[in-house]
Formats: sequence, structure tokens, C-alpha cells
Amino acid sequence: MHQLGIYPYRSLLCLARCYGPLMLLQLGRVRTLVVSSPDAAQEIMKTHDLIFANRPKMSLGKRLLYDYKDVSVAPYGEYWRQMRSICVLHLLSNKRVQSFNTVRREEISLLIQKIEEFSSLSTSMDLSGMFMRLTNDVICRVAFGRKYSGDERGKKFRRLLGEFVELLGGFNVGDYIPWLAWVEYVNGWSAKVERVAKEFDEFLDGVVEEHLDGGTGSIAKGDNEKDFVDVLLEIQRDGTLGFSMDRDSIKALILDIFAGGTDTTYTVLEWAMTELLRHPKAMKELQNEVRGITRGKEHITEDDLEKMHYLKAVIKETLRLHPPIPLLVPRESSQDVNIMGYHIPAGTMVIINAWAIGRDPMSWDEPEEFRPERFLNTNIDFKGHDFELIPFGAGRRGCPGISFAMATNELVLANLVNKFDWALPDGARAEDLDMTECTGLTIHRKFPLLAVSTPCF
Repeated sequence: MHQLGIYPYRSLLCLARCYGPLMLLQLGRVRTLVVSSPDAAQEIMKTHDLIFANRPKMSLGKRLLYDYKDVSVAPYGEYWRQMRSICVLHLLSNKRVQSFNTVRREEISLLIQKIEEFSSLSTSMDLSGMFMRLTNDVICRVAFGRKYSGDERGKKFRRLLGEFVELLGGFNVGDYIPWLAWVEYVNGWSAKVERVAKEFDEFLDGVVEEHLDGGTGSIAKGDNEKDFVDVLLEIQRDGTLGFSMDRDSIKALILDIFAGGTDTTYTVLEWAMTELLRHPKAMKELQNEVRGITRGKEHITEDDLEKMHYLKAVIKETLRLHPPIPLLVPRESSQDVNIMGYHIPAGTMVIINAWAIGRDPMSWDEPEEFRPERFLNTNIDFKGHDFELIPFGAGRRGCPGISFAMATNELVLANLVNKFDWALPDGARAEDLDMTECTGLTIHRKFPLLAVSTPCF
């Protein structure tokens, strides 16, 4: 356990290079299988997907995620199926994603205006912060009917979200060595968990109350005007699930959408622009493609995006090198099973190292290099069918929000390179750009990405 360090996905890759793509580690009392190759991942998430469809019960899931009531960590079963179905049907389906085009365009237009303001002053801007606010505003508008970024509640939300994700990616020693659980009370970990849980709960209660008060509920809206919270309250009122959905379940789903929809989406944009600034030839290739297709048009359409093959390759390469959640949310075996000739007992926790799989030299030439063109002549995609590239997982527990996230990422990135030329501030060289990563569940840049823009027309 002491060898895992602050970047466990890197440490586990080093171990896998010594001991192979399937490793059994004894993390305290927890028997843990670490998966580091596409073939092994396919065994877990496809061949034996049902056996590994459960989640291990960790104390953070109980304390931060409403006693395992959210979609990401809920036990596999009827409750989880119903909750996931609600998210997909009412927010994440392709039809619903397309219906949010106007929201995406309006928020991206506001982003472009902010960038133009910095351009006129020839000063650098914090792209990391801009991307976070953009994705937060898009999620808030489509899920909750309003934005929270412009007031004190918005600032509080962004702080809470950062702490929340940091905690979820942390290592709670009491889960693995119960007799050391007292450590989390001494070092302040437990107090921080309780504070974040309490403050987030108060924030989410406020979101729900806003929809219940003053005619903002679903009764006052037509079907096309209902946001996600309206739908949840309507389902609760009508009792259409066959079981009672209490307020904690509603808040758990809202928290899923907040955390999953904001954090992982802006991470991709942050790393994509980082890599493009480090690789001017790739930046130029992307600009030439986007500008050649748009030909000076004010707005980029969905049809335009479909033609932008290099843009899609840039995003795939970014996801290969920088998966938002490098160690996918752990799974747990529900029965004994044979994996690649090894007996895996029931109750084994499984960690799939998506970061290591994206760097597997058996799957990728020069795996440490940023080369988007590698995806131009291959059908490999990130939607859970090709196990060489699984940033969003696969199988029953794969992320249901891929279409939602990519619709935003593609449109933002295309607009940025279409309307502006980009450079690092103060004449900094591309090779000097700091690539240090932060710690937590999702992996951002440790330091904000600063850049200077110049309008291209």
C-alpha cells in the first residue's frame, strides 16, 4: 500500500510491467485485482460483465453519495437499473442531447466573448477556469433550469466540487485496515468528509426547494421546458417506478450529474488544449481542417462536426493519454470466476487502469507520444466496444454520459481553433509547458492552463 504514492495509476503501471496485466494485491484486508491490458479488461467488462457489475462498498460512498444511492456506486440490481434508466431517458439519450444544442451554442458564444475581451487586451487567460465554468453552466441549465456560476452559490459550488472529487479519489485507510480507522479522525480527513457532505447536501436541498416553490415545478411547465430536477420530482410524485424514490435518491442523482457532467468534461478540454499548445503542428492541422470546413461561417453546425475527422482524432488521442478517471470506478466480483486461467474468488475488488491501457505498447506505437493521426485510419473508438481505449469504461457500468460530454467538447474545441490563434504567454516554449497532474478521482492539470489568443479574422 505504501508503494502506491500520490499517482497510483502510474505506480500500478510500473508494477504491471514487472508482474503482468493481471495482478492480485492484498491491500490490507481487501483482495484487489489490478487490470492493465485490453484483453484482461475485456474479460472483466464484457465476457464476465454481469459477475463484475457490482461495486465494492467503501465508506466514502456511504458518506458522500447518500448511502450508495447514486448511479455510480449503487449496488447492481433493480434500484440501480431504474436510476440509470431515468438519467439516460431524461438527460443523456441522443435525442435529449440534441435537444440541448441551443444551450450549448449560447454558452459557447459567451465563452467566445470572454476570450475576445482578453484578446483585445493581449493578456493571458485561465483556460482551465473558463472550461470549468462553461461545462458547469451547460449542465446547470439543462439539468436544473438555471446557472449558478454568477453568484456566491456558484463559487461555493465550484469549491465544493473540487473538494468532493479530491475526497472521492483519496485513500481511506480504514476501508483497508479497519484497526487504523482512527487515523482519519486525527488527520482531519473524517471532519472534512462530514463538512463537504453537509454543505453539498444543503446546496442540493436548495436546488430541490427552488423547483418546489414559486411555480418552478414541473406542473407549471410544458414537456419541452422541464429540466432534469422537474422530471425527478414528477416521477417521485407519480410513483411510476414501482418503489418509493425519496429525496436522498433525487439528490444523489443530481450530484451524479453535477460531478460527472462538469468535472470529466472540462478535463478533456483542458488536456486537449494543453497538448495542442505543446504540438503546434497538430494545432495547425486542426485549424486548417476546421477553417476549411466552416469557411468563415459564424456558427459551426452538427453537420460540420461530422466532417471534422482530425478534430475527433485529437479528442480520442487526448482521452488515450489523459483519461479523466485514470483508475475506473472499482468493481467487485459477485461469484468465483476464471479470468485468463486464474481463479478469482467472489468478493474481489477489481481496479481497471485505463491510464495504463492507453499506454500499452502492444496496442499503440510510440504510446507516450501525442499523435492524433493514429486514429485517422482506424475505427477504434472510446464508447466501450474497443478495449484498447476505455476512458469511460464499458459494459453495464460504462458511463452513460459519453454523448452529452462529447457534444460539448467537440463544439467548444472546434470554435476555439476556428476563431483564434493560440500561444503560450510571455513567449514560453511548448516543451516548457508544465504537465504536472493534480490528485483526486479525476486528473486535471495541477496548475491552470494559461494561454494568449489572437482573433484570426
